[in-house]
Amino acid sequence: MHPRHGRRHSGIKPFLEGSAGTGATVVENGHPIPNLHHVIDERHWQPACASPTLRHSQRNIRCIVAAEIRPYWRNFIGGEWLDSSDGRSIPIVDPGIGKVISQVACGGAVEIDLAVAAARRCFQERRLQSLTPAARGELMFAIAEELETLADEIAELEVHDNGKTRAAGYNEVKLTQRYLRYYGGMADKLEGRQIPLGENVVDYTIRMPYGVSAQIVPWNGPLPVGARSIACALVTGNTVVLKSPEDSPLSLFVLAEACERAGVPKGAVNIVCGYGPEAGAALVAHKDIDHIVFTGSVATGKSVLRAAAERVIPCVMELGGKSAAIAYADADLDNAARNIARGILHHAGQICSAASRLVAHRSIVGPLVEKLKAEAARRTVGPGAEGCDMGPVISERQLQRIETLCEVGVTEGATLATGGKRLAREGFFLPPTIFTDVRPDMRVAQEEFFGPVLVVIPFDTPEEAIAIANGTDYGLAAGVFTRDLKLALWTADRLVAGQVYVNDWWVGGVETPFGGTRRSGYGREKGQEALLGYVQSKNIGIKL
Repeated sequence: MHPRHGRRHSGIKPFLEGSAGTGATVVENGHPIPNLHHVIDERHWQPACASPTLRHSQRNIRCIVAAEIRPYWRNFIGGEWLDSSDGRSIPIVDPGIGKVISQVACGGAVEIDLAVAAARRCFQERRLQSLTPAARGELMFAIAEELETLADEIAELEVHDNGKTRAAGYNEVKLTQRYLRYYGGMADKLEGRQIPLGENVVDYTIRMPYGVSAQIVPWNGPLPVGARSIACALVTGNTVVLKSPEDSPLSLFVLAEACERAGVPKGAVNIVCGYGPEAGAALVAHKDIDHIVFTGSVATGKSVLRAAAERVIPCVMELGGKSAAIAYADADLDNAARNIARGILHHAGQICSAASRLVAHRSIVGPLVEKLKAEAARRTVGPGAEGCDMGPVISERQLQRIETLCEVGVTEGATLATGGKRLAREGFFLPPTIFTDVRPDMRVAQEEFFGPVLVVIPFDTPEEAIAIANGTDYGLAAGVFTRDLKLALWTADRLVAGQVYVNDWWVGGVETPFGGTRRSGYGREKGQEALLGYVQSKNIGIKL
């Protein structure tokens, strides 16, 4: 048996309804299928390794098979795979079927103590700091290479413990590799400076790691979000204790295996799965951590900040959003509808920077909403294993919360144009939902659904549009749709948001800084700016 789970991954097996296995792997945007253990679908079938003859011979075959989900997973602490000290485990539920598919050793205060101690030893013994920055960067490239061999398994896990489509699961792997390689390449480019103080004095600065970085990542994108913060920490010489989300922790354990295979020093990366009030609270309040990175809700973020304030620990906080897309009268309606729909429906709207509010000029509200309804109708909703376009929300608890807020919207006087009620099938599915006739002060216009729900608010003047867009407690992302570049720049300059997209949604990449203002948090992830959140300046002055 492999030490981190009950039994070794056993390859593939025929897919049986109700099993913990998975369905068909597809390819999107040219991502190749590495082997033939998948549904063959002409829309996606572009394997780089297959010959033209093989592609044609397989094109119309429907052979559904599945990778087996490992039944049990252990925590990764100090380079070892450990069971829970009290024997508890956390059930992992597939949101596409609403059934338990695996178990994870439940970490608590004991496991957090062990993980922090391992990270502290690694830091004090300078296992990372003794490496050159370039060598630390090479470790990131090695982790990325190891993930290549684990991509099939990760994609399946993303489908089954996270509710993603299979194409999105593969894209998560590619994005994670991109983060690792980007920060691996940046490792030897974070430099200090020399300060001229006259004769007989040498003065310079260095970038110094904080020490043990406590990291709490969200359930909606645990692999890439976890990898980017781990990469930033490691290349700057910090060690990491990461609490994985109890709803979808599995891909992070595979990342830990990749770190192990790549030769990351023991204790540099520790991953513990546990409940927030237990493991999370113990981690952020631990006396031996030096730095906190948190991605999650505003409410939990406030609790983290209170714990950090007790010990004056620096934090990077990426919290919620209620992001507005402003569509002016001259907007290309087809383009706006396509991008706004993508912005709110990708991963069932479970993204902090989702386009959850449409602030549209009154003259185009009607036709734009009709185009959005058509975009919604084109999407199939169901498990990623079935090749659907939009998957479930993460849990029954979250689905009930979204439904309740939808009912509040109707009570407040908003018009439910489409959706709003769960689908009558197993799993946790809400169809694309659009509210019209929304006032800026309604709860549905102010509170984050974290689901596939768009609210539409009309405006008459650009100044009114800005006031509506800026009229929440959040400030994460925003968008502008117009053919007038001067108007777009005028609007972007006045929007209170960490990033503004023009005539698209999610413009940017690994290279672009990401973060919020107001209650959406502070500090930046992604881009060169992210590294600055993991180091502190030390000045060294020498009298000759």
